[in-house]
Amino acid sequence: MTPLAPDSADGIAELLRGAIRSGRLGDGDRLPTVRQTARDFGVAQATAAKAYRALEQEGLVVTRTAAGTRVAPGASRAPADVVASARALVEVSEHEGVAFDDVVGVLRALWPAPSTDDASDA
Repeated sequence: MTPLAPDSADGIAELLRGAIRSGRLGDGDRLPTVRQTARDFGVAQATAAKAYRALEQEGLVVTRTAAGTRVAPGASRAPADVVASARALVEVSEHEGVAFDDVVGVLRALWPAPSTDDASDA
């Protein structure tokens, strides 16, 4: 993780909240275990657990015994499949040396134009 990693439950929760709301973590994506999160951020397990509880209280994650903690349905800007596809697009684009602006241009060209029915519903 980042060298400037948060060292408080609030800081860890804020980092994960941002990842969920930005779509970097998609609906259904699994978060690391509390133990792993504590190790990654160099904090006590109780601190990491407090961060996860805060996210659960906000409805951003769901924790199930034996299934771990996952991003709650509808919490992310994008479903897990969309996030996974976007990650794959980024990897391929970087490998092929395609610039960010060019990738965005391709997406804009492929994106269907809104129909006139959609515009009148707004």
